[in-house]
Amino acid sequence: MSTQPVVAAVDGSDDSLRALEWALDAAHRREAPLRVAHVRQYALWGRPDAAPAGLPTAEDDPVLGPVRARLEGQTGLPAVDFVALDGAPGAVLPELGATAQLLVLGSRGRGGFTSLLLGSNSLAAARDAECPVVVVPRPGRDTGTPAEGAGSAEGAGEDPGIVVGVNVDGPDEATLAFAFREAALRGAGLRVLAAYPWPPQTWMLPGEMPAPQIDQSAVEHETRVLADGFLTPHRTRHPEVTAEIRVLPGDAAGHLVAASEDAGLVVVGRHRRRLLAPARMMGSVTQAVLLHAASPVAVVPPALPEE
Repeated sequence: MSTQPVVAAVDGSDDSLRALEWALDAAHRREAPLRVAHVRQYALWGRPDAAPAGLPTAEDDPVLGPVRARLEGQTGLPAVDFVALDGAPGAVLPELGATAQLLVLGSRGRGGFTSLLLGSNSLAAARDAECPVVVVPRPGRDTGTPAEGAGSAEGAGEDPGIVVGVNVDGPDEATLAFAFREAALRGAGLRVLAAYPWPPQTWMLPGEMPAPQIDQSAVEHETRVLADGFLTPHRTRHPEVTAEIRVLPGDAAGHLVAASEDAGLVVVGRHRRRLLAPARMMGSVTQAVLLHAASPVAVVPPALPEE
């Protein structure tokens, strides 16, 4: 297992404590150390290069102290260390991912509007961190949609199944690899959702003939064949994981959100940087899943291109 830590970002909120418990379990499964980090935001009148004197250390930090007390006495804990950092959380949190194998945080922190489904710091971390980021939502979030084919994949263990989306027009190997590994660590089944656009959108100029009618069953079959081919190398590496492909028409984000109702984790990818769009982007599907999923969501950065 990797010796890089699982990092849990805490700020004293109930959301961050739920993220801490999730991160603790993840560190245990990975046989990895746990790092508990608190980012203390600069005062509005302060400057990033001139923090006020007398800030508490990690030993007496008012947020880390209760967390340390919460963990004391628990048996079977991984190695745990605590770090207190100063700066803008939206910038510092993603930086923690440079030396972590996983960054875990709640969907919202102590600040912001209570009606927000996703805080700005969680969004920044999911968009910018170099490692996979897991965002743990508040319990009882209503997705407004029934689960599409409820239940984990056949052969799953007691742990709720893992759900991953695959785009057959441009599959993300890093996302699939993370989903298979997570399912293997949990002894859980894997549901692979492959959505295809339906009904197809057709546009005609004046005088053009309508396009031939498209056979939906043929599109569904082709989508399944492509998805199955993309899974082959991952099934070979993880024969213990039962991966079930579900091919569904329509909105990919909607299907992933619906599947989150009975999932232990939904895994989605992040867009690669492009020449004309060098900034990091998550994509509309990933952002919609982060905003509305009932289960924790893992956002996986794309694999670095081979040189």
